[in-house]
Amino acid sequence: MRKVFWLIVIMVFGAAGWFAWALLIPVAPTGQTFVMLHPGYSTRRIAYELKAAGVIRSEEAFILWRYIRRRRSLKAGEYLFDKPANTIDIQKRLRRGDVYFHTVVVPEGFTMFDIARAVEAAGLGPAQDFLKVAQSNALIADLDPYAKSLEGYLFPDTYEFSRMQSMEEIAAAMVHQFRQVAAQIGMTSKSINTGSDADHNLHDVVIMASIVEKETAVAEERALVASVYYNRLAKRIALDADPSIIYAELLAGKYTGALHHDDMRFDSPYNTYTHAGLPPGPIGNPGKSALEAAIHPVESDYYYFVADAAGHHRFARTIEEHNDNVAAYRRAVRGK
Repeated sequence: MRKVFWLIVIMVFGAAGWFAWALLIPVAPTGQTFVMLHPGYSTRRIAYELKAAGVIRSEEAFILWRYIRRRRSLKAGEYLFDKPANTIDIQKRLRRGDVYFHTVVVPEGFTMFDIARAVEAAGLGPAQDFLKVAQSNALIADLDPYAKSLEGYLFPDTYEFSRMQSMEEIAAAMVHQFRQVAAQIGMTSKSINTGSDADHNLHDVVIMASIVEKETAVAEERALVASVYYNRLAKRIALDADPSIIYAELLAGKYTGALHHDDMRFDSPYNTYTHAGLPPGPIGNPGKSALEAAIHPVESDYYYFVADAAGHHRFARTIEEHNDNVAAYRRAVRGK
C-alpha cells in the first residue's frame, strides 16, 4: 500500500509540476504571430489554434485553466502575439478582447479606388471586395438619393479596423464619419444656400467640394476656388477641371498616371471640358475644409485660376488676365 501511496503522490506532484510548467512558463512567439479566433469557437478550438501558432505550450493546460477560472467569455477576434506570455496572461487578454486593429489612413481627396487599395494594404481584404460595397449607394441613399456610389461620402480620417469587420462595416464607419461632419457644418438639409444665384442640394455641394479638394491643398484658397466654379456655373461656362478628366479615366480603367492634351476630349459625363455643369457625382472624398468651402464660397468676380509654381494659385477675372498668369507660370517653371 505504501508503494501505491507514494506512486500516487509522485504522480500528483508530477502532474502539478507539468501543469505549472505549461501554465506559468512564458512562451516566446517567433516574431509577430497573428491568430484569428472566429465567433463560435469552443475553448478546445481556441486552444488548438493557439498551440498550432506556437503561442501556448499545452492545449490541455489551457482548457483546464479555463475550466478552473471560468469567468467572462473569451472574445473572438484577431490577436497579435509578439512578446513572451504564459497561458494565464493569454487568457486574460482573450477575456478582455484585446484584439489587433489595422490602421487605414484616408487622406483628403482619396477616391474610392485609393481607399480600396489602402484597405487591402492594411490586410483587411481584397480591394475589389471594398469596391463592390463602395460602388453601391445603399449606405447613403437616405441622405443623398442622387448618389450612385459612396464616392464623396467615405470621409477622410485615420481608422482602426479589425479583420472581423466586414467590408460593409468598414465602409459604414467612413460614411458615419461623413454624416457626423455634415451635421456639424449644416449639410443635412435638402437645400443648401451657398451664397450663389441658386441653392444647391447636398449632392451638388459634395461634388463641388470634391473638385475643390482635388484642385488645391491650400486651405485658405479653397473658398476662392469654389467661388470660381460657382461663378462659372452661374454663367453656364464649362468648369474645365482637370481632376474630373482623371476621374473619368479612372472609372473607365484608362488612366495612365498623367494627363495629355488629347485627354481633354475623353468621352465621359465626368469630363467637365466637354460637358457643362457639374459632373454626375463626386470625383473623390473631400475633407471638412473643402466641404465648408463648397457651402461658404467667398464672393468674387473671378472665373479662372492657375497654379503659380509655389504651391498656390493666381486668380483672374478675364481670359486675358488668365493667359498672362498661365504665361507667368510657364516662365517660372522653365526658370527652375
